[in-house]
Amino acid sequence: MQKYFFIALGGSLGSLARFWVGTAVANRLGTRFPYGTFVINLTACIIVGFALTILGKHAELSPAWRFLIPIGFVGAYSTFSTFEWETFANLQTGAFLIAASYVVLSVLLGLVGVWCGVLIARIAS
Repeated sequence: MQKYFFIALGGSLGSLARFWVGTAVANRLGTRFPYGTFVINLTACIIVGFALTILGKHAELSPAWRFLIPIGFVGAYSTFSTFEWETFANLQTGAFLIAASYVVLSVLLGLVGVWCGVLIARIAS
């Protein structure tokens, strides 16, 4: 039962962070390009790379951390379905360059984000 509590706690924090970050980025950079979702997805990659690397290296850490961060928090914070919808919407309106840029940048920089998270975790531990 405890794992469900940590998943729910992480999920609630992740969804609040998603709303806050998405709104802050959109207010600052606009909405023509889906910057909010883009920033959220990239930071989620860094967080998951960092968290899973640390958790993988430190078996003595409570399993609650795995439920709280990568499952709960990142699960609610990451926005893959929104990414797909925004890509589709841009294609529907003929904004092919924006859609293609969004997909390519998200995938490539997402991989860089995971790599950075792993490197940060390796340095930190």
